[in-house]
Amino acid sequence: MKKLFVIKIGGDIIDDEKQLSSFLNDFSSISENKILVHGGGKIATEIGKQLGIEPKMIEGRRITDEATLRVVQMVYGGLINKNIVAQLQSRNCNAIGLTGADGNSILAKKRPVKDVDYGFVGDVELVETQIFLSLLNTGLSPVLAPLTHDGKGQILNTNADTIASAVASALSKLYEVNLIYCFEKSGVLKNADDENSVIEKINSKEHEKLKRDGVISQGMIPKLNNAFDALKQGVRIVVICHAKDLKKATLNKKAGTRLEK
Repeated sequence: MKKLFVIKIGGDIIDDEKQLSSFLNDFSSISENKILVHGGGKIATEIGKQLGIEPKMIEGRRITDEATLRVVQMVYGGLINKNIVAQLQSRNCNAIGLTGADGNSILAKKRPVKDVDYGFVGDVELVETQIFLSLLNTGLSPVLAPLTHDGKGQILNTNADTIASAVASALSKLYEVNLIYCFEKSGVLKNADDENSVIEKINSKEHEKLKRDGVISQGMIPKLNNAFDALKQGVRIVVICHAKDLKKATLNKKAGTRLEK
């Protein structure tokens, strides 16, 4: 079975031109099949403000009303995605930028209103593996923006960590998949303010204890939930690490935090 790397890059790295350039050098150097999933960074917020659209956040999650959806479609699917694709082409990595609507690659449903109405936010329902298989077989590296669609003409804003997990899980039936979450921290930290407090390995039992103890909190909760879901679905390896450690992670060297069932 061929190896496939599904790599998610966080917004804080996208916002830093130097760190993004270094990360894309390392991504381009991966000789195996690879897919890149990117977040949105702060650019959508900045452009939204220039257009008079103030961001609405609840517990760190963006509320996506109609005006905000137009902004994230332009920024995520256009500005960020095509900038990354162009930079990869300059590094001899033949990339193709996609949203979930392209090739019907990722179908989602609008999140139902419970305590909070998140607006046009999508929860992934189906990953069309054949489109990814076709692209990878022709030597292309898909670059996925954090946007999906509902099959009825509606684009939906979707968490990039979730997209990475869903794509990795679906393709684990066809490839030996390694899922790597790259962001601005050295890994999962015991102390959020101490970059040297990386927890090297976490299994599912330890994961639940760390959540109860409050060591894992805020934005790390959905990231790790997605990661452990991927392991349950057949993904071989999941690593959470700093973007600068991508090369180590792809070579299965010590890097960040490795998650185990």
